[in-house]
Amino acid sequence: MLSVFQRVRLWRCFSRDGICINYRNFTVTPLSGDHQVIQKACREFAEKELMPVAAKIDREMRYPQELIEKLGSQGLLYMCVDRQMGGAGLGILALSLAVEEIARGCSATGAVVSIHNSLFANLLDRKGTDGQRKAFLAPMIQDYSLGAFALSEFNAGSDVAALSTTARQEGSNWILKGTKAWVTSAKEAKVAIVFASVDRSLKHAGIAAFIVPLDTPGVSVGRNEEKMGIRGTSTCTLVLDNVQVPEENILGEIGEGFRIAMEQLDLARIGIASQALGIARACLDLSISYASSRIAFGQSIITMPIVKSRIAEMGLRLEAAQLLTRRAAFVYSQSRGKTTKFSSMAKLAASECATFNSHNCVQILGGMGYVMDLPAERLYRDARITEIYGGVTDIQKQIVADQVIKECNFE
Repeated sequence: MLSVFQRVRLWRCFSRDGICINYRNFTVTPLSGDHQVIQKACREFAEKELMPVAAKIDREMRYPQELIEKLGSQGLLYMCVDRQMGGAGLGILALSLAVEEIARGCSATGAVVSIHNSLFANLLDRKGTDGQRKAFLAPMIQDYSLGAFALSEFNAGSDVAALSTTARQEGSNWILKGTKAWVTSAKEAKVAIVFASVDRSLKHAGIAAFIVPLDTPGVSVGRNEEKMGIRGTSTCTLVLDNVQVPEENILGEIGEGFRIAMEQLDLARIGIASQALGIARACLDLSISYASSRIAFGQSIITMPIVKSRIAEMGLRLEAAQLLTRRAAFVYSQSRGKTTKFSSMAKLAASECATFNSHNCVQILGGMGYVMDLPAERLYRDARITEIYGGVTDIQKQIVADQVIKECNFE
């Protein structure tokens, strides 16, 4: 079977006209042919492979191993990695489109694809040395392995400078000690990028990033947290008990860890926004489908003004959030990552849209929205995480406000 990217290459061979996407100066044009191929392929995969099993994945808290391997075989686990390393070499917009469609079919699978691509694969490709990329990325791409991003701690979520995980140097090695919290795919990952402080008195300036194979002595993975939503993902603590890491596994420079993490979170927020869009779209589709067939007072409830009002608001918020997310992806690609305001705007709008649409979906379905026969209640639970991880909604508002104020010149 042709991978997504083989289809893209075929499209280029047989198509004369490339339709471009341009959000510069607020102008919008249709998706390019390449992007349409990726979007269509991921939509078909979601409908055929993900939607039929999404409820079971959620109910059994089962990691979708076979589905992730299929996505890996299609080139969707290393989308933004250089082709010389075996990656797809595609841009952030392609990743955003893929995550949106996958999350529409299964939020948990969408979360795995989004977080792995944006917080591990792209980061290692972007900041890793040639030796690090050859040692870790190349073999992982070959066997569709996952990586993890270990930044948060129980007392250091939004306040990254409060990290308690430490790294001390002993000769040519660094010794890591501490506990990381809420590490996505920790049970399945082969390698993690771990952030630790080399000098806690320096706060932000004392943080460094380390590449840590998870079979290294002293590394242990805690239990899988029982979560409200995206229950098909593993979310675990990562315990580092005097873990020895060679100096060549430092990612970037000592003291550069905070900046590396913040830059990567800009990309991760586009991925989370895309996941939220998929959830919001699924809620809107389900609401319209159910309301069209549900008869009350002798008529389909979709003809009722109050139902139409809910659907109108759901559609409006979805379109607005989608445009913000597309724009953030475009700006990220053009500005080489300097897109803090746009990424936070996209995540803020899309995550609130997912929460709003899932709430209204349950309301439109009524009792059927509250039981597990239909996916409304699952979508409702899945939506909530998009306002939490990658920076909670309140933090996004603060970031957006700071950026907007900075841009104003009252002199």
